[in-house]
Amino acid sequence: MVWNYGGLCPGGPDRQVERGPAVSIPDQDTAPQAAEAEPGGATGIPDHVVLRGRGIVPGKTRALALVSPATISGWGGIDPATGTIIERRHPLCGVSFAGRVLVFPGAKGSSGWSGFFQSTRLLGAAPAAMVFSKMSTKAVLGAVVTRVPTVSELDEDPVQVIRTGDLVEVDAYSGTVTILQRAAELPGT
Repeated sequence: MVWNYGGLCPGGPDRQVERGPAVSIPDQDTAPQAAEAEPGGATGIPDHVVLRGRGIVPGKTRALALVSPATISGWGGIDPATGTIIERRHPLCGVSFAGRVLVFPGAKGSSGWSGFFQSTRLLGAAPAAMVFSKMSTKAVLGAVVTRVPTVSELDEDPVQVIRTGDLVEVDAYSGTVTILQRAAELPGT
């Protein structure tokens, strides 16, 4: 590990991460029309988008995603009894991540971050899984003590690819995050 502005970064020959091929999502101009769309809907987005990364905490689960465009503060930023983000300036203030796949850029704040996420597990309000873009000791320790499947260092930014409400499978054994169904295609959405 190498200290870099903003945190620890992987480095050196002992820290090679094997990456699978990148999955591209067609933009609206190049997406096939409804009649030509792949099975699963008329969006032009394949049924199963697979992101490949590094499994942090082993496990496998499926749940609806909650995507945070901003980093999350643990100490003072969440209510551990409900899993609700309470940081006033956070875009998801008032929203609970309990039982959802929490997709976020990373952790911010003090080392108390991990203790607050551990408390969500102890109080039954933990996320079903965590997927984060930026690896940091806070985020990793928080995932370990929360004991939920966690994947990071993905081949694409999960905050940009996954949408709130998507049905997502997190397989930290293989280091994959699969979008099984887009939110617009789920019944009742």
